[in-house]
Amino acid sequence: MKKALVTGAAGFIGSHVVQELLKENVEVKALIRPGEDMTNLKGLNVEMMEGDILDLSAVKKAMQGVDTLFHLAAIYAIWMKDWSQIYEVNMQGTQNVLWTALKSGVGRVVYTSSIAALGIAPGRELSNEETPFNQYTLNHHYIITKYLSQQTALGFAGNGLDLVVVNPCFPFGANDITPTPTGQIIKDILEGKNFFYFNGGLNIVDVRDVARGHVLAAKHGRTGEKYILGNANVTMKEFMQMVYKAAGKESGFLLPVPVFVSKGFAHAFRWLSDNYTRRVPVTTPPEVDYARQYLFFDASKAQRELGLKPTPIEESLKASVEYFRSRQKGVS
Repeated sequence: MKKALVTGAAGFIGSHVVQELLKENVEVKALIRPGEDMTNLKGLNVEMMEGDILDLSAVKKAMQGVDTLFHLAAIYAIWMKDWSQIYEVNMQGTQNVLWTALKSGVGRVVYTSSIAALGIAPGRELSNEETPFNQYTLNHHYIITKYLSQQTALGFAGNGLDLVVVNPCFPFGANDITPTPTGQIIKDILEGKNFFYFNGGLNIVDVRDVARGHVLAAKHGRTGEKYILGNANVTMKEFMQMVYKAAGKESGFLLPVPVFVSKGFAHAFRWLSDNYTRRVPVTTPPEVDYARQYLFFDASKAQRELGLKPTPIEESLKASVEYFRSRQKGVS
């Protein structure tokens, strides 16, 4: 691996992948969406190129001279005024990038999927890379597009492209400028805005481990295989308590919220966004339906085959707390 193209390089995970590649002395070309916030790449020795993955000519130009591709560019959204864009970018954009990689002779591709593209085992059982996808009825556009684009990527792997899939769990850490759903929970707790939880769980992981997993997948991953990049399985209540502890605060009063209450508010939030504010709501019914499951995953395959060694969660949470405290107003 001498020169790598990273799509979505300015994003949360993408910027950490860039940093990890630079540590390996890999030359990096970053494909940046026109007008995108470049904060996460500031000061890094990277070849910048503006281009949209829906623009095939821009994709072809970006692919020139690289031997490895990390395809992370995608839209994550719980609500949009026009959902067509998420399908175009996550599905057609992926096809553009992978067809170009196949035709240009790129040596290795790491495709960034998500645990959202995997099936969920019943109850608190651990899901893995082979758990059949079973989230169709959620009507969650992001989840559907990630699953279908992942299947497209695996189809390319079955037809000659040396491609490996990675499925990050819920990452947190520095550079979370949006922030991600996990980062938003941390930020809200630090700001004293969130005292509520509902039944459900998630697999949390340091974003630096996710980035390291990408590089290890490029080196050691088996063509056509999926690798879950995760660490600790915790309930929502446990996660919030861990954040309080990392912040040096008392655990405080945490109030459980019944699912029907969460769904009721979610319907109201979405109705307001659809009909009045035209802004992203706090949550939506499909988001509540997904999050109230126990999204517990077995990440041992990546540890066993790639050699990924997760950072202790307590250490990661402290680093994330310090990031939000240093960069956000109103965070204590």
